[in-house]
Amino acid sequence: MLENGRKVFKEGLLEKRSDGLLQLWKKKHCVLTEDGVLLRPPKQQQHDQQHHHHGGGGGGDAGKVKELHFSNMKTVDCVERKSKYVYFTVVMAEGKEIDFRCPQDEGWNAEITLQMVQYKNRQAILAVKSTRQKQQLLVVQMPGQKTVRSSPHVA
Repeated sequence: MLENGRKVFKEGLLEKRSDGLLQLWKKKHCVLTEDGVLLRPPKQQQHDQQHHHHGGGGGGDAGKVKELHFSNMKTVDCVERKSKYVYFTVVMAEGKEIDFRCPQDEGWNAEITLQMVQYKNRQAILAVKSTRQKQQLLVVQMPGQKTVRSSPHVA
């Protein structure tokens, strides 16, 4: 399945703790993709499936889609198992912590962690390839020398 051209690994309901004073648990429809986690109000999924049959003036639910992109995610922290829930925290690069909970048998925390690690590995591989390509371009752009790495002995 694809979400805006991205592969979807898991989809379903998660509960997110609100940032407000009361810190209530709010249900979110979550989509785990190769790039991050999309969070929307649970009602929005139904609207999306009906292809917005009313002509949508003003943002409505569409403005409430939040993406936690893996490039901005630092870690998925501690898991606490209490009664029927698993509690975990997503720590973003800027230090913001977002608390979630889900039924113990759903494994959202493990799936998010796995996809985040795979994303970061892909980015590291791309960075190494990019560096190598730049080094190769430097060698090609310096036609007067045999190699860039000439011997350290200076005559």
